[in-house]
Amino acid sequence: MKLHLTALTLLLALSGGAQAMSHGEYIARAADCAACHTAENGAPLAGGLKFATPVGDIYATNITPDAQQGIGSYSFADFERAMRQGVAKDGHHLYPAMPYTAYAKMSEADLRALYDYLMHEVTPQPVANRDADIPWPLSMRWPLALWNRLFHQEARWRPQPQQSAQLNRGAYLVEGPGHCGSCHTPRGWAMQEQALDNRDARYLSGAELDGWYAPSLRGLPPEETVALLRSGRSAHAAVAGPMGEVVRHSTQYLTDDDRQAIAAWLHSLPANTSSAAAMPTAGAMQAGQQTYAMYCATCHGGDGEGVPGVIPRLAGNGALRAENPLTALRVVLEGAQTPTTDHDIAQTMPGYGWTLSDRQAADLMSYLRGSWGNQAAPVSEQQVRDARALSDKAEQR
Repeated sequence: MKLHLTALTLLLALSGGAQAMSHGEYIARAADCAACHTAENGAPLAGGLKFATPVGDIYATNITPDAQQGIGSYSFADFERAMRQGVAKDGHHLYPAMPYTAYAKMSEADLRALYDYLMHEVTPQPVANRDADIPWPLSMRWPLALWNRLFHQEARWRPQPQQSAQLNRGAYLVEGPGHCGSCHTPRGWAMQEQALDNRDARYLSGAELDGWYAPSLRGLPPEETVALLRSGRSAHAAVAGPMGEVVRHSTQYLTDDDRQAIAAWLHSLPANTSSAAAMPTAGAMQAGQQTYAMYCATCHGGDGEGVPGVIPRLAGNGALRAENPLTALRVVLEGAQTPTTDHDIAQTMPGYGWTLSDRQAADLMSYLRGSWGNQAAPVSEQQVRDARALSDKAEQR
């Protein structure tokens, strides 16, 4: 009897750990609404988070059902227009930092569920919206209508009959609510995504944005992708930079089936091919190896293999092999922490920018990018200085 009670207690504890949610809340999680519309130490979905743009800072808006400051007066038609066309109820155009170019693809059922969640399950917050810090005349919004005509496609997502149900589900989540292209697709002269779906090889091919490099998602190993979406780390890798917030607010809450669908679809995309990179000089490799032995080898091992499930492997590491070394370089300088999720605790790597000179950091990065089968271009002292400047700028926000 005691054994049965113990088993029952364990079962109840495990079931209590799972968070039941409405369909609308699930869509809000999949669309990662909280990551942008909740400021640090702010009320949930009450806006205020600052975003730096080339023309000035903008601030996320209040999307709680408060009638004066939020979207409480929005009808579903008003809400749908904002989500699909980027136009607010009063007629002003939203900045495309709000990814309506992706949300336009969402199904009506998902948008209605999201609307019902925001209107009936979210607590109203009378938090006033903050005006953008963009000087006139750049602050005028009418040019955004022209931007939409040039770059926005309002067509809803349609399944591809030649693909399996799993691949279609993954494509919908990535291209629609997940808006993965907003960070992982390169942008053009007008800050538009250069591709909006997988018909263009530039889609999800990697991009630098807001001081980080979001790597290519094309052709990723599915098992690793599922693990990273679930907890922010896999047996051999870990997320860094803004992706940690995506995991914390969004992907950890997806169902296993949806994470597997995303992983399967990303794996199906042809991986990017890179041209042969120049190799570091022998002097840089020797100096970098010495720095590695002093600061890195204790945890990551002399062979760069790390510790499965605990310390990322450097051999074959995607961030190190990326054409743009920015994210890996900032991790070396600033350190990194995996997100705390319902599935795992956070793990922290210290930064070494305080003790490494620009030359030492450049040689270390060049060694990491040129060892254990990694074949990426060396890193210069100027790239290190630029990364330090980005770190300083981020601290000042």
